[in-house]
Amino acid sequence: MLGGLRAFGAGRPGMRAGKSVRGRTAVTEWRITAVPTLNLTASAGIRWSTRRWRQPIQPATDRSLVDRARHGDLDAFEEIVRARMDAVYRLSFAILGDEADARDAAQDTFVTAWRQVGRLRDADRFDAWLQRVAVNAARMAYRARRRRGIREIPSGRIAGVDGPRATASPADADATILDSAMRQLPVEQRSILVLHHLEGQPVTALAEILEIPVGTVKSRLHTARQALQAAIDAERRDG
Repeated sequence: MLGGLRAFGAGRPGMRAGKSVRGRTAVTEWRITAVPTLNLTASAGIRWSTRRWRQPIQPATDRSLVDRARHGDLDAFEEIVRARMDAVYRLSFAILGDEADARDAAQDTFVTAWRQVGRLRDADRFDAWLQRVAVNAARMAYRARRRRGIREIPSGRIAGVDGPRATASPADADATILDSAMRQLPVEQRSILVLHHLEGQPVTALAEILEIPVGTVKSRLHTARQALQAAIDAERRDG
């Protein structure tokens, strides 16, 4: 299948021609339409607002596209890429908190998906499978960044070059606190929180996406929430 892989969407809107990357052809760039903003209200526990979180990975509009892609139809796969590229990017960005890393992770998601989609036995499970691929790509990008020794600095902590910033609104302040707190968590905890609270995946779906038992999902989700709340409390004390 890889031998016939050409540039995704060459000459098509929102995409550029691909190039060879370690023996495979890959998308070199996508047009990303939005970056997620995470808003937090934490009075009694943590409540997430998804008002500006657009288009999580949606079910395929046509199962036949998935079936065709599974059988090596690149045109069908290109349609899936065009429909999902922004949502996969936003999922990657929510986990990684860095635009460049998120773009790389999104690209790797679709390269891996194309290489492995022929092994998918049930087209109805494509959505959970794609999210699993995206989460794994984000994890790999995060670990690569750690190996390079790059330290994360939440954007809210970077002072403007033109002098002091205006006083932030309560919503902006909460978003900055959440951003800073999320950066303190391991990537595995970030992933499960993003999938559950922003992508809206229930526990049973998380078990399928992460390939772990439901009981383990509940335990990890509880631990991740506690860790995030502790990080939020610390950010407020230090702020």
